Formats: sequence, structure tokens, C-alpha cells
Amino acid sequence: MVSRKVAIVGVSLSDCGRVDDVTPYALHAQAARRALADAGLGREVVDGFASAGLGTLAPAEVAEYLGLRPTWVDSTSVGGSTWEVMAAHAADAIAAGHANAVLLVYGSTARADVKAGRRTGNLSFGARGPLQFEVPYGHTLIAKYAMAARRHMHQYGTTIEQLASVAVQARANAALNPEAMFRTPITVDEVLDGPMIADPFTKLHCCLRSDGGAAVLLAAEEYVRDCRTRPVWILGTGEHVSHVSMSEWVDFTVSPAAVSGRIAFERAGVRPDEMDFAEIYDAFTYMTLVTLEDLGFCAKGEGGEFVDAAKGRLKVAGGELPVNTDGGGLSAQHPGMRGLFLLVEAVRQLRGEAGDARQVRAGNGRLPRLAVASGTGGWFCSSGTVVLGSD
Repeated sequence: MVSRKVAIVGVSLSDCGRVDDVTPYALHAQAARRALADAGLGREVVDGFASAGLGTLAPAEVAEYLGLRPTWVDSTSVGGSTWEVMAAHAADAIAAGHANAVLLVYGSTARADVKAGRRTGNLSFGARGPLQFEVPYGHTLIAKYAMAARRHMHQYGTTIEQLASVAVQARANAALNPEAMFRTPITVDEVLDGPMIADPFTKLHCCLRSDGGAAVLLAAEEYVRDCRTRPVWILGTGEHVSHVSMSEWVDFTVSPAAVSGRIAFERAGVRPDEMDFAEIYDAFTYMTLVTLEDLGFCAKGEGGEFVDAAKGRLKVAGGELPVNTDGGGLSAQHPGMRGLFLLVEAVRQLRGEAGDARQVRAGNGRLPRLAVASGTGGWFCSSGTVVLGSD
């Protein structure tokens, strides 16, 4: 049986933020070209391709647009966790010899489409299947996260100020990132004073809407010597689907990362307390808090104290566990299914390419060596977790 080590050898973002004059396909192509250039490899090495969220026959349409003819494909679509789950599938395929180099690509003009009237803000994902029993009662996606946050507040005494602290520290990290969409520092009071979106979430508890794309190239170990960048190795992965219907969610205070994270850390042979930083899906502030608990960075119910702004644990500057070092979906960019952006930022940090201002430094000023990226999909329906390590 073939068993090869797998590395991420190329990463890139397309133009992000406010991009009014291109199509989603063009953002895919821009990110893909840049990721291949980052790796120093040509597209002829790509024999695996993964994409979701665009076209009737994804990933076939996007592969055709990019001029690729892959012999291994993946179109898994589980919301924001799609890209961590796809990375897991790609790593397994490469390790088994079913592919040599797999390109993961995403692009979206979510913001531009709304501004131009090409689409509206959707209140739900649809009204078929099990969702038909919830949609009539007004359970929007935001409302589902809000209910979960309220349950955590009720059960563990988590405060709205602690949830706001997540947004404050994300913005502090974004202030160090020239590519972030919003960089002006904010305070807890400013978060609390914003317009109410879904109780307890005010506007700044919620992710922004942007345009943008990202690409990640994974390759077998024998390709690493031909690459221009330092490899970042896939050490362990995990995935989990917990529910779709809110009535089937056993505990609103536990996310599927509790399972995917445990599996990923076990497969990697490392512990949460060995991580130098974490990239966590943050469509809403509560997602960061509860995912940190479920990945094992603090005990269940202690997330509020862990993320408190006064302690500054999540900040690049002086934080003991920098989280969402680019500013995350709350401040940097969020064009839809943001999971691929987590992997891009994690790789840049592990390679020491985040820039002087926001580069994470571990003990004795060394570059970070271990990181975790954990994506969440739907309304805590699915999770993919990837543990990464540098040489």
C-alpha cells in the first residue's frame, strides 16, 4: 500500500474585499494562478481538483474554466467546513497514491452581487427535506447561532461582553493585516451598542460580507524539493457531521469540532496545548468561543473567561494563543464558505510570511511550528479540523 507524506506547497488569495468588476470564475482563476506561482509549479502537475459552491456541475465547470483535466475530483459541500474536509480527502488520496497534486479553489462575489441586485440576502437555505419543519417559524441561519449562544450564556454564565471580546480581538489582529477589509480598532462597548441583528448578536458580532477567493495546493512529499516555498505538512485531520434540524442537536453548547478536533489531534499525535496558534471559523463570535472549548483549549463552560478581552489571549500581539491572526471573518474577509482562507493564513504563519506586524512568534521568538485550522458549516452542522506542522 502506498503511504506518502502530504504537504501544502502553495497558497494564495485572490483580490478580496470590494471587487465589483470580476466574476466568481475569474476569482477562482486568479487565486489558482497565484497559488501555483507560490509553489513554483506549473498547472501540468495538478491531477486532482476540488471545488464547491459554483456552477451546476462543480467542480467540472471550474476545472474546465481553469484548463484542468483532473483524474481525481471532490465536490463535497458542507458549508464553511467544506475546505478542511476537502483537504482531509485530498491528503488521504495523495497518501494512497490516487493523486499527486490536488488544487483546492474557491471564489465568490457575495458582496458585489448584493450591491448590484443580482441576489438578495437569503433568510434560509431552503424549505425542503427536514428544513421544512423549521423554516415556517422563522429560524434564519443567524437566529440558530443566536439561540445556541443564548443557551451557552444561560448554562454557563457566559456574558455578552465576553462574546464581544472575540470581535474586539479579531479587529486588533485585522489592524495588523494590510489585506483586511476592516482595520479600525473597536471596543467592547462599540460592539454592544451596534444595531441588533439576532439577539444577542449586534452587527459586530456577525461576520462581514466580502468578495474574494483562495487556493491551496497539496502535493506528495516527492514534489516538495521542486517547490520554491517551505512545505507545511498535513499532520492529522478529522471531520464530523452532527445534525441539520435544530431538534436533532443534542446540546447547543457543543459544536461538531468536539469530534473532528479530537480525531485530528489523535491522528497527528499532538495535543491542543502544543499549538502555537489557531485559525477558527468565525461567522459569529460564539463560534470562536465554543470551538475553542471543543478543540480542548479550555474546559467546557470556560470559554467566556478564556476569550475575555482584558486577558488578550487571542491577539497576535502578546496573546498566549493567537486566534484568527488575519482578522478572521469578523474583520478580514468573508465571501461565503470561508474555510479555505483559514488554511491560507495558517500556512503563511507557519512559513513566516505573515509580515513583521502580524507574524506569530512562539517561545524565544521562533517561528510557529504547529497550528490547527477548524472550519464549521451550516449552523454548527459540520466540522473539519486540520492539524498542520512546519519543518
